Amino acid sequence: MASTGSAGTDVAGSAGYATTLASMIGGLILVLAVIFVLAYVVRRLNLVPSGGNVVRTLAVTPLGQREKLVLAQVGEKQYLLGVTASQITLIDKLDEPLTIAQDSFASRLKMAKDGQK
Repeated sequence: MASTGSAGTDVAGSAGYATTLASMIGGLILVLAVIFVLAYVVRRLNLVPSGGNVVRTLAVTPLGQREKLVLAQVGEKQYLLGVTASQITLIDKLDEPLTIAQDSFASRLKMAKDGQK
Protein backbone atom coordinates (compact mmCIF):
# COMPACT_ATOMS: atom_id res chain seq x y z
CA MET A 1 0.00 0.00 0.00
CA ALA A 2 2.83 2.39 0.71
CA SER A 3 4.15 1.92 -2.83
CA THR A 4 0.85 2.95 -4.43
CA GLY A 5 0.78 6.11 -2.31
CA SER A 6 4.22 7.22 -3.49
CA ALA A 7 3.34 6.41 -7.11
CA GLY A 8 0.25 8.58 -6.80
CA THR A 9 2.37 11.43 -5.48
CA ASP A 10 4.83 11.06 -8.41
CA VAL A 11 1.99 11.14 -10.92
CA ALA A 12 0.45 14.20 -9.25
CA GLY A 13 3.86 15.94 -9.15
CA SER A 14 4.54 15.29 -12.84
CA ALA A 15 1.02 16.42 -13.74
CA GLY A 16 1.59 19.67 -11.83
CA TYR A 17 4.91 20.13 -13.60
CA ALA A 18 3.30 19.53 -17.01
CA THR A 19 0.54 22.01 -16.20
CA THR A 20 3.05 24.65 -15.13
CA LEU A 21 5.16 24.07 -18.24
CA ALA A 22 2.11 24.26 -20.52
CA SER A 23 1.03 27.48 -18.80
CA MET A 24 4.48 29.05 -19.27
CA ILE A 25 4.65 28.06 -22.95
CA GLY A 26 1.12 29.35 -23.52
CA GLY A 27 1.99 32.67 -21.92
CA LEU A 28 5.16 32.94 -24.01
CA ILE A 29 3.21 32.28 -27.22
CA LEU A 30 0.64 34.89 -26.21
CA VAL A 31 3.30 37.54 -25.51
CA LEU A 32 5.07 36.83 -28.81
CA ALA A 33 1.76 37.04 -30.69
CA VAL A 34 1.00 40.43 -29.10
CA ILE A 35 4.48 41.71 -30.07
CA PHE A 36 4.04 40.62 -33.70
CA VAL A 37 0.54 42.10 -33.93
CA LEU A 38 1.72 45.44 -32.51
CA ALA A 39 4.70 45.49 -34.89
CA TYR A 40 2.35 44.86 -37.83
CA VAL A 41 -0.01 47.65 -36.74
CA VAL A 42 2.84 50.15 -36.29
CA ARG A 43 4.25 49.26 -39.71
CA ARG A 44 0.86 49.24 -41.43
CA LEU A 45 -0.30 52.61 -40.04
CA ASN A 46 3.18 54.11 -40.58
CA LEU A 47 3.30 55.35 -36.98
CA VAL A 48 7.08 55.44 -36.74
CA PRO A 49 8.20 58.94 -37.69
CA SER A 50 11.08 59.25 -40.08
CA GLY A 51 13.91 60.68 -38.08
CA GLY A 52 15.87 63.53 -39.66
CA ASN A 53 16.16 61.93 -43.08
CA VAL A 54 16.72 64.11 -46.12
CA VAL A 55 14.11 62.17 -48.11
CA ARG A 56 10.62 62.10 -46.58
CA THR A 57 7.47 60.38 -47.79
CA LEU A 58 4.60 62.84 -47.45
CA ALA A 59 1.73 60.81 -48.93
CA VAL A 60 1.11 57.42 -50.51
CA THR A 61 -1.91 56.48 -52.63
CA PRO A 62 -2.26 52.83 -53.66
CA LEU A 63 -3.37 52.33 -57.27
CA GLY A 64 -3.30 48.55 -57.33
CA GLN A 65 -1.74 45.64 -55.50
CA ARG A 66 1.82 46.66 -56.35
CA GLU A 67 1.39 50.14 -57.82
CA LYS A 68 1.17 53.41 -55.93
CA LEU A 69 1.67 57.14 -56.21
CA VAL A 70 4.16 58.62 -53.76
CA LEU A 71 4.63 62.26 -52.87
CA ALA A 72 8.22 62.59 -51.69
CA GLN A 73 10.12 65.58 -50.39
CA VAL A 74 13.86 66.03 -50.81
CA GLY A 75 15.02 69.11 -48.95
CA GLU A 76 12.56 71.82 -50.03
CA LYS A 77 11.55 70.18 -53.33
CA GLN A 78 8.62 67.77 -53.78
CA TYR A 79 8.30 65.02 -56.36
CA LEU A 80 5.33 62.90 -57.47
CA LEU A 81 6.55 59.38 -58.15
CA GLY A 82 4.91 56.34 -59.70
CA VAL A 83 6.10 53.22 -57.93
CA THR A 84 5.65 49.66 -59.25
CA ALA A 85 7.24 46.37 -58.32
CA SER A 86 9.93 46.82 -60.96
CA GLN A 87 10.56 50.57 -61.25
CA ILE A 88 10.10 54.09 -59.91
CA THR A 89 9.08 56.80 -62.38
CA LEU A 90 9.18 60.57 -61.87
CA ILE A 91 5.73 61.84 -62.84
CA ASP A 92 6.11 65.49 -61.87
CA LYS A 93 8.39 67.85 -60.00
CA LEU A 94 6.09 70.19 -58.10
CA ASP A 95 6.81 73.89 -58.52
CA GLU A 96 4.82 74.85 -55.42
CA PRO A 97 5.23 72.51 -52.43
CA LEU A 98 2.02 71.04 -51.07
CA THR A 99 1.29 71.27 -47.36
CA ILE A 100 -0.02 68.09 -45.85
CA ALA A 101 -1.51 68.02 -42.36
CA GLN A 102 0.28 65.48 -40.21
CA ASP A 103 -2.10 63.27 -38.27
CA SER A 104 -1.43 62.47 -34.66
CA PHE A 105 -1.65 58.96 -33.27
CA ALA A 106 -4.91 59.83 -31.52
CA SER A 107 -6.58 60.97 -34.74
CA ARG A 108 -5.40 57.87 -36.63
CA LEU A 109 -6.67 55.64 -33.86
CA LYS A 110 -10.03 57.39 -33.92
CA MET A 111 -10.25 56.99 -37.70
CA ALA A 112 -9.42 53.28 -37.44
CA LYS A 113 -11.99 52.86 -34.68
CA ASP A 114 -14.68 54.67 -36.69
CA GLY A 115 -13.89 52.50 -39.69
CA GLN A 116 -14.70 49.36 -37.70
CA LYS A 117 -18.22 50.51 -36.84
